[in-house]
Amino acid sequence: MAGSSNKCGIRYIGNSGLKVSNICLGAMTFGSTEGAMFHLPGQRDEAASHAILDKFVEMGGNFIDTADVYSAGRSESIVGTWLQKQAREQVIIATKVRFPVGSGPNDVGLSKKHILNGVEESLKRLNTSYIDLYQTHAWDDGTPIEETLSTLTDLVRQGKVRYLGLSNVTGWQLQKIIDLTKYKHYEPFVSLQVQYNLMCRETEWELQEVCKREGLGILPWSPLKGGWLSGKVTRAGAPEGSRIEYYGKQESGRPPFFRDYSKEEQTWKILDALKTTAEELGKSVPQVALKWLLHQETVSSVIIGAKKIEQLVDNMGAGDDGWKLTADQLKRLGDVSNIMPLYPYSFLNAVQVGRRRDGPLVL
Repeated sequence: MAGSSNKCGIRYIGNSGLKVSNICLGAMTFGSTEGAMFHLPGQRDEAASHAILDKFVEMGGNFIDTADVYSAGRSESIVGTWLQKQAREQVIIATKVRFPVGSGPNDVGLSKKHILNGVEESLKRLNTSYIDLYQTHAWDDGTPIEETLSTLTDLVRQGKVRYLGLSNVTGWQLQKIIDLTKYKHYEPFVSLQVQYNLMCRETEWELQEVCKREGLGILPWSPLKGGWLSGKVTRAGAPEGSRIEYYGKQESGRPPFFRDYSKEEQTWKILDALKTTAEELGKSVPQVALKWLLHQETVSSVIIGAKKIEQLVDNMGAGDDGWKLTADQLKRLGDVSNIMPLYPYSFLNAVQVGRRRDGPLVL
């Protein structure tokens, strides 16, 4: 497109003063997953991962997301060896804590012990004295939330962590956390990392509303639904070596399962709408799916994963602020991916007619 910069844009995370690239590079594909919690096909070794990181920065990216459990810590280590060759202040590093990193009773959760052990190990692997964005990977029923919040606050005040983020919580959990941080003067959270894409819009029912009202930026993970929105899946099946094909061979595990989503006619309507829109714009299907997210309110940066340089370059094209989706294209994609809300959302939406302050008055 004329005037295109071929580089991704820069945005603030929520109401914070931290600026990040609107495309974030997820490091889940870095390192062997042998012995790791999450098992994925086509993992990249250190050399290939460093090449992807170099290209990401070359294209304007500055935001990298990993976790202590990705590839059993090897992902953080690969990012750490790469980080040694960079100007540290020019790169925003995010990581997470919560899931099991060992077999001991305190090797999991959001207790003070596990968080303090976790942050020290992450700092070592990342070869850095501080983490820009430290995120809880999921809610922990086993730990009082005040214990978690006070520990994270101490880490910020000690300078080991700059900003705090959340991931994988429900609406009531998110609001409770925010209210406690205000009431007890804990360090505030600036972001929420959550699954959000054209095939997963339940995020909009509560989480997006809380983030909008409380000033948190949304960081969507799995923006292409594990490959479903890549433009490569057909009714005949998924490409060989893809995540969808890999999981299809498993008897159990995490989605995306072809046998589940392929039964839903809405899946194919979404894919058809993406293809049509991509052809209109002269863009790829993944670029349109990612750009749709960048149009959504409160989204600060979209987390992509890349196993090949070509895949990275294509996905990064979505972050170029030189092109947009038209109002008609946004409506097309929004309508075809819309899901019927359950109670109480369906009832409450109906009775808000004429009462919304951010929309037109309906009499």
